[in-house]
Amino acid sequence: MTSFQSELKKLPGVDKLLNVPEIKTLEGLYGKNLTAYAVRSVIDDFRSLILSGQSLPPQNQIIDKIVSLAHSIGNRSLKPVINASGIIVHTNLGRAPFGAEMLEKVFPVLKGYNNLEFNLNTGERGDRNLHASEILKFITRAEDVVVVNNNAAAVMLILRAFARKKEVIVSRGELIEIGGSFRIPDIMAASDCKMVEVGTTNKTKIADFEKALSPKTALLFKAHKSNYVIKGFTQEASLEELVTLGKKHNIPVVYDIGSGLIRKTSEKALKDEPDVKQALSSGIDLICFSGDKLLGGPQAGIIAGKKEYIAKLKSNPMLRALRVCKTTIAFLEAACLLYLNDEDLFSKNPSFKFMKRQEKELLSLAGYLKEMFDRNGLKSETVKSDGQYGGGTLPDMTIPSYSVKIIYKGSNKTREIFAEKMYHELLQNQSPVLSILKKGELYFDVLTLTEDEIPIVGKIVSDTYKIIAAQLKEMEAKA
Repeated sequence: MTSFQSELKKLPGVDKLLNVPEIKTLEGLYGKNLTAYAVRSVIDDFRSLILSGQSLPPQNQIIDKIVSLAHSIGNRSLKPVINASGIIVHTNLGRAPFGAEMLEKVFPVLKGYNNLEFNLNTGERGDRNLHASEILKFITRAEDVVVVNNNAAAVMLILRAFARKKEVIVSRGELIEIGGSFRIPDIMAASDCKMVEVGTTNKTKIADFEKALSPKTALLFKAHKSNYVIKGFTQEASLEELVTLGKKHNIPVVYDIGSGLIRKTSEKALKDEPDVKQALSSGIDLICFSGDKLLGGPQAGIIAGKKEYIAKLKSNPMLRALRVCKTTIAFLEAACLLYLNDEDLFSKNPSFKFMKRQEKELLSLAGYLKEMFDRNGLKSETVKSDGQYGGGTLPDMTIPSYSVKIIYKGSNKTREIFAEKMYHELLQNQSPVLSILKKGELYFDVLTLTEDEIPIVGKIVSDTYKIIAAQLKEMEAKA
């Protein structure tokens, strides 16, 4: 008998494993089907390892793997995370937080049936594209709008509808890359149109656009550099210049403003950020932007502009593949309604509320968090920090904030090990906490924490601290 055959004989059967107490517990949690699936999957994995020449581990390790697999399937993968990173619109944490007020407005619409595609006036089939359109038209002053599932999709729909097999002129200084490594050149290629680059990285003039015009030119394209800044010896063709050139040659002008600030607000930090309403007043034909950045709503791509162009987009077959669901529409409407006045926007939309936090409030929150740590015997100190808006927007802006730094006594190497272990262990908590790991130190920025979360963070960090400190003490004793 070969060695792997001997090992295969040791592999426990499905029936035997299903009668193990730990596995029986899984049946009570997740049912027989999921439990049996986890058992068979793990047995198959170990069978493959044996055939590749590896030995079978002890049965307790097999059981542990079955339990782990069952939990990973049966428990929710998407879960709430406490954000102590100081980044308001965190790209990896679901971007714009909705907050209680917005959820309360949306819940009645989503808990049962709604009129997503039902016209209540006629009693006949309706159009989902009409929802959120009136409020969007009002706050942007656009002639019409259409909503798709994200801004990359919005750009792609525009390009395919108006420039397929044709040329699109764009400045080299605006060949942006957005989240997930999606780049304007790639989107243009995927949209089956030819990108014509003009100007240089730092300087592009309207004359560069005009020189590049040809009988195949379908669009003049401008992109807002929302996630980076070019300073110094720079120049770019303005919207007004592009609109004038477009009208002269009867070529539509498209502006990908990306970040999606709807209109100017009372917040000074946003005074230099281009907004949708002002851009449309320049006379451009189409503008597209995100719903989950500076609009502070759900992931969506909004296209606004002149009726004749929006009508063509609405009739494009591709729109069905890019359409949004009732959840997106409900949250988009709720977010847009907060734009009716600045008071609601900055008090009920968490993204704007965090942005406008004053030093006194932040210092108070930091003091509260430090107090929670002190009560549990942790040493910490409050330090000034720089928060960010995030989400690929406002790259040149920092938001003055405060962080609480955990102090762990020991050598530099020990402190680094402690901070890294704490950082990862906090992410594995039942209520994950995202902190800041920086130069071997651990920080908790209060810019993105609510007052209700402070005691929770205090308890989780304190409990985790004790576990990690004990592990390090044991390691040092063995060394």
